[in-house]
Amino acid sequence: MKAFIFPGQGSQTIGMGRDICDAFRCARDVFQEVDEALEQNLMKTIFEGPEEDLVLTENAQPALMAVSLAVMRVLEKEGGIALSQTASYVAGHSLGQYSALCAAGALSLSHTARLLKIRGRAMQEAVPLGQGAMAALLGLDLPMVEQIVSEAALKQVCEIANDNSPGQVVISGHREAIERAIEISKERGAKRSLLLNVSAPFHCVLMEPAQSPMEDALAEIIVKDPCVPLMDNLSADTTQIGEDISALLIGQITGRVRWRESIMRMAELGVTTTIEIGAGKVLTGLSKRIDPSLEAFSLNTPHDIEIFLKNHL
Repeated sequence: MKAFIFPGQGSQTIGMGRDICDAFRCARDVFQEVDEALEQNLMKTIFEGPEEDLVLTENAQPALMAVSLAVMRVLEKEGGIALSQTASYVAGHSLGQYSALCAAGALSLSHTARLLKIRGRAMQEAVPLGQGAMAALLGLDLPMVEQIVSEAALKQVCEIANDNSPGQVVISGHREAIERAIEISKERGAKRSLLLNVSAPFHCVLMEPAQSPMEDALAEIIVKDPCVPLMDNLSADTTQIGEDISALLIGQITGRVRWRESIMRMAELGVTTTIEIGAGKVLTGLSKRIDPSLEAFSLNTPHDIEIFLKNHL
């Protein structure tokens, strides 16, 4: 059984998806459709930069989705792949869940692009610049990190944002509290603790102001039932009911990304292979750390696609 998984923010790089776009007209059509939906030349920013524009949350989120869906379009049009016949589940890390839903037919490409633009802007504006921070704590188990964030909070916000894999936990909240947590983690034996280069403290209660714009945006569209079950990273459980998905997407803004649990749950359900669709190989590495028995690989170049079509169907 295969799961198609879709990357989140942090995987973006200048030039991502360009070789796919150059090789396949259908991939270029995806980027152009996203540009039309957003009424901006995002494709130029993705391929040429500048980097300071691409890393803006409101650009990075739809950009990463565009790359993932361009790869999916090639698999469908050039490879004759139907997601419903190839994958048993889809999942996405944070914003990647929107990519997963689009790939599974629950959201149209234009709706997905506009939702991510709104989501990125709302999350960026939720906390004044400099007041929040995120940090990666490496080499500590989840119960230890839970204890550290509780000690570090001191009436400020300090929460677990991403449970990515064993020994890789990301925390989020007020900058002072995050800095305290980093120091405590060093005392508790963390292999490494470092501030992340992000523009806002995602996936913590400080993101609450971003929920209202997303509620309004999601209220204007119908989320269809995905063609295969979604492994939701807020609940670490499956759903194939479109009516339930909007609430999960809203809750995801402040909620923990339970990626480790999501991969483990899919493995329990019989998944033996994860296929990362889009920029980078971050999720491929996480899959292997979470469950070494999983076959895990990524598709983001024409060569990757060729090998996949030849050997893995």
